Amino acid sequence: MLMTNVSSTSTMPASVKDNSLGWLGIIRLGLVQTCIGAIVVMTTSTLNRIMVVELSLPALIPGILVALHYFVQVIRPKMGFISDKGKHKTPWIIGGMSVLAIGGAGASLGTAMMGVNLILGLVISFIAFVMIGIGVSISGTSLLALLAKSVNDQRRAAGATIVWLMMIFGFAITSVMIGKFIDPYTPAKVVTIACVVSVIAVLLTMMSLYRLEDSVSQYIQNQPEIQKENMPFKEALAEMWRDSDIRHLTQFIFISMLAFSSQDLILEPFAGIVFHYSVGQTTSLSGLQHSGVLIGMLLVAASGFSFFRKYIGSLNAWVVYGCIASAIGMAGLCIGGLVGPTWPLNLNVFLLGVANGAFSIAAIGTMMRLAVADGLGKEGVRIGLWGGAQAIAFGLGGLLGAVASDAARLLITDTASAYSSVFAVEAFLFIVSAKFATRIQR
Repeated sequence: MLMTNVSSTSTMPASVKDNSLGWLGIIRLGLVQTCIGAIVVMTTSTLNRIMVVELSLPALIPGILVALHYFVQVIRPKMGFISDKGKHKTPWIIGGMSVLAIGGAGASLGTAMMGVNLILGLVISFIAFVMIGIGVSISGTSLLALLAKSVNDQRRAAGATIVWLMMIFGFAITSVMIGKFIDPYTPAKVVTIACVVSVIAVLLTMMSLYRLEDSVSQYIQNQPEIQKENMPFKEALAEMWRDSDIRHLTQFIFISMLAFSSQDLILEPFAGIVFHYSVGQTTSLSGLQHSGVLIGMLLVAASGFSFFRKYIGSLNAWVVYGCIASAIGMAGLCIGGLVGPTWPLNLNVFLLGVANGAFSIAAIGTMMRLAVADGLGKEGVRIGLWGGAQAIAFGLGGLLGAVASDAARLLITDTASAYSSVFAVEAFLFIVSAKFATRIQR
């Protein structure tokens, strides 16, 4: 059993439970996550393509910039620690979104400048992507901390799913709208679109958060608080790391997200080289995987309702068995690399997506539960620690997955066997992460 289903809310009277954040409030927080997703996808996807295609720059340049914004997020625990000092998370979310918006606009300006002065454009882009990482760290950490302390235990799985689905919606709608308005491409148009997206994101964030935290103040005030001690950040972090549950969850998040993210950059090349898929077919394969992720998330969301929980399992079980199922899916890809085109690759990838979606959203729900398991007061720094672990894993995963596949192809003459060896390592990482998840007791 990963964690018990008992939280501080379970002992509260019904009147206090009713004051927790409702579905409309969760959707409003989801709108903020949509705004974060809109700016991030604009900088990591659209600007990436412009640098490589329109400007004919090496793919290494946008790759380093994207990795930079992940590695900057190592500051998440510090940002959460600072936000825990105050009573409200809303100012931190809005402030972080403002920094993120400036970074998004700056990244578009830097990209446009690369076509005129490469060095100046790189300097502007470097500063902008650092700001993007800082903005995501502040706004994203405070947003999840507010969600964790405002939503009762019964709604956490569904609430996490709603917020994450709305972030994915932000990815999708921004990509579609930019694609509609950006042609024909001009540098000025890119900067204009980025500025418009950034301004809309900040305004929508402010509207979504208006008096939201005040509406759940009674619920928050009636929850027990952790005794706050005036200790420096490093000491607080060391004390938190001594908590075995927090440490094991951090290790679980890092290893599972490392395995999860390292498959992204090699799955489509694997399908193209080993299974002879066309560009259109590999793109469809990626879409099939994302559809599976969506279904996995929805299954976990349903487990948050008592009617479904007895039929499809608790949130706790989804974390462990989702990782084990992901390992089985990766093992299937190993076999597929050896068997060749007769292997049901589409079905394999779809089921892998379902397992990935299930364990990842269940992990977020578990993270929010453990963030407030002992009471309020340290949810920000805990969320920050786990968010930082996830960001570093994503940055390393994409990089190491690509490097490992290239190295394996150099050392192993058979390409299919080389890919299979990389997938085997990722399957092992999922098993290790499941082991860490089972060690969480509280």
